[in-house]
Order: sequence, then C-alpha cells, then structure tokens
Amino acid sequence: MKQKWMLKLIITVLALTVFAPFANAATQKPINEKLGVPIVVYGANLSEAEKETVKTALRVNEEPEIDEVTVSGEDLVQYIKNSNASSRMYSSAKITRQEEGKGLTISIVTPENITEVTAEIYANAMVTAGIEDAIVEIAAPKPVTGHSALVGIYKAYEVKTGEKLDIERTDVANEELNVATSIADSAGVSDERIAELLTEIKKVIAEQKPVTREEVEKIVSDQLSRLQINLSETDRQLLVDLMDRIRSLDIDFSKLSSQLTDLSKTIEEKFAPILQDEGFWNGVKNFFNKLIETISSWFK
Repeated sequence: MKQKWMLKLIITVLALTVFAPFANAATQKPINEKLGVPIVVYGANLSEAEKETVKTALRVNEEPEIDEVTVSGEDLVQYIKNSNASSRMYSSAKITRQEEGKGLTISIVTPENITEVTAEIYANAMVTAGIEDAIVEIAAPKPVTGHSALVGIYKAYEVKTGEKLDIERTDVANEELNVATSIADSAGVSDERIAELLTEIKKVIAEQKPVTREEVEKIVSDQLSRLQINLSETDRQLLVDLMDRIRSLDIDFSKLSSQLTDLSKTIEEKFAPILQDEGFWNGVKNFFNKLIETISSWFK
C-alpha cells in the first residue's frame, strides 16, 4: 500500500514539474511594447452573461493585458452615413496590431453565430476602409448577421492607432459588405466566391486606375466572365455602383493593390495554435506512458 502511495506521489510531482512549462507557454504571452496590447470591442447591447461568453470565445483570459471599449449605435453613425443610432450591437471583436507588411488575418471564432458575413468579406471591407496589418477575431454570443462587428473594428482601430479613418471609405466599406451579402443571397453564389470577385475587381481597378464609370463597368464584366459568375442585371448594377464609388475615393491604389494581393494569401478562417496540435498531445501522452512504466519498474 505504501509503495503504491509513493508511486502516485512521485508521478504527480514529476507531472507537475514537467508539465508546468507547457502550461505556461500555452497561456502566457509577452506584452508587445512597440505595437501595444490587443484591444477588445464589445457590442453595447450584450448582457453580462453574453459578454462573458464573448470573452471566452475571444480567449481574453490568455492575454496578459488588454484594452477594452464598447461600440454602440452612436458609434455607428460616426462611420456609416444614414445609419440608425438606435441599432442594437452584439457582434464583438479582438484586434491585435501586426508589424507593417503582415497584412490582415481574420478569424470568425463563433461561425455558428455570424450568419451572413464571412472572414473574406470582412477582410475586403477592412481593406477598403483603410485598415491593414492586424489579426482580427470576431465573435457573437447568439446568431446575428455580423454587420456591427465591422463598426467595432473601426472604433478599435482608431483607438489603438490614433489614426482617424475616412468616413467616405468606412461608408463605402459598409456598402461593400451589404452588397456582398445581398448578391451572395440573391444569386446563390457562395460568400467565398463573392469575396474572390470583389478582391479581383479591386485589384484590376488598382492596377488600371479607371477614370470613368464605363471603364469600371468593363472591369466588372470582364471579372464576372473570367470567374464564370452570372448575376442579374440588378445585382450587376449594384456591383458597378459600388466599384465606381471605390474608384472615386482618394486611395493610394498602388498600396491597395499590394494589400489585396497579400489578402488573397493571408486570410485564414481558423488559427492552429500548438494546443490543438494532435501530434503535440500524442507526444506528451507517450512521454508520460513511458515515465509511468519506468517509475513502476523501480518498485518491482
């Protein structure tokens, strides 16, 4: 009996000693003194219980420090023209700034609760609005379309960088999000295909710098044909109107082109942290199996 008790004690002590570095590595992150800590933006209409759900989804407890802000309908009118200040806001986000040139990485961590907007569509809208070089994670505690998260990202980005976003660009970005979800629904085209279409059209606009609506219309038609996407005349005109607005914005199109090229390579729906690595956990399991066998042999 005493030997069995001693065996359990030794295994427990060794397990705690060996496993502690893995636990610390998994949960502790260094504070970025150059770019600052992540910023978490919560929808103003979240209940306390819903806010806790969002915190869990965004892994807020894993950050050594964070900045927190709330986004409301009053913020909505600051970034989107003719919007409703009484709108209810639920979708939330965590934004972590990246070094220049890293591009955007978008992750919807509660995909079952963001019903209309995909990571690719968010990324396209953010590029249009002038947001770059950030990891963005989006969450909601219950099914919502996901539109309010974009406004939260605008506010968080301004708070974090000190830069003022152009309302013309944020308004067009919101229109882009609405057009994308509308066309995907009415044309029966996947969100991913619509996101690809938007990206390719903007890349050509950035490269060719069209000066007339007719030139924009030709670019749209060419890309629809190239990607073999069929739209109704109504949806086609919605797309042309949107892209003509983007053409008329005061945008550095050479920089936009670079961002869009990077976007097609770097957008990710999910992260793959080490703790989700099956090989890592199998190695840990095998280590402890061998450890137990070795210690057991000492008492035989």
